[in-house]
Amino acid sequence: MPGAPETKKALIVVRTYPAPAKKGVEVSCTAAITDDGKWLRLFPVPYRFLPQDQRFRKYQWIEVSVVKPNTDQRPESYKIKPDSIRILSDPLPTDREWQARKDRVFPLLSPSLCHLQRERDRNGHPTLGIFKPKVIERLIIEADSATWEPGQLAALRQGHLFEQGPQQELEKIPHSFRYQFRCDDRDCQGHKIKCVDWEMSESWRDWKREYGDRWEEKFRERYETEMIQKYDTYFYVGTVHQHPATWIIVGLFYPPKSKQASLF
Repeated sequence: MPGAPETKKALIVVRTYPAPAKKGVEVSCTAAITDDGKWLRLFPVPYRFLPQDQRFRKYQWIEVSVVKPNTDQRPESYKIKPDSIRILSDPLPTDREWQARKDRVFPLLSPSLCHLQRERDRNGHPTLGIFKPKVIERLIIEADSATWEPGQLAALRQGHLFEQGPQQELEKIPHSFRYQFRCDDRDCQGHKIKCVDWEMSESWRDWKREYGDRWEEKFRERYETEMIQKYDTYFYVGTVHQHPATWIIVGLFYPPKSKQASLF
């Protein structure tokens, strides 16, 4: 049986691009940091089905009613009651090199993905984390199916508990995006892992319409060149529910590189 209802206050830090889901039509993986500084995974979040006054943005504080599920044993996972979402603030500011955001995020900083993997394998947690890669080597863009599988399409077109859904059917992104990087860990053999950040997928949609076949040039400038050279880039990562040993990048944290550091 699910746990007793709880009310959580949390800062949203991650939203992934939505995926078809049998029970929820489409859902977006959402990660947050509670007001007492702990990771929180919220599901299922039918983001595009929410009323406008409940569509939270990253780095906004929200309050929400949740229960501990019996279907997801990851310790950070909680099932939400979507109509309980209450937005409490504007997004945290980005002045002073994102200091207000860093103050909330950096206490949870891990040394590396390798470290997170060892801890999860040993203790069963954490299954969410953030770290700074030692070197981002490249962004890998690979072709993917341009259409949903029949079962996914059926899920998207089923009836839903919300009276009014989005006007446009969820678009399938016909590419997968992976980062190749190395950790600051002496045993690191290198990693190539998928990135499912909502912002990245929305950029593809916008720039494909604007630039046509030239979208990749703009896309790589933003998510490869600038993430390597312009920003102080960190990866939010999480494990996959059905494949608990598999980690993916669920979001990017990219404050500007420190001006003070650049003087030396």
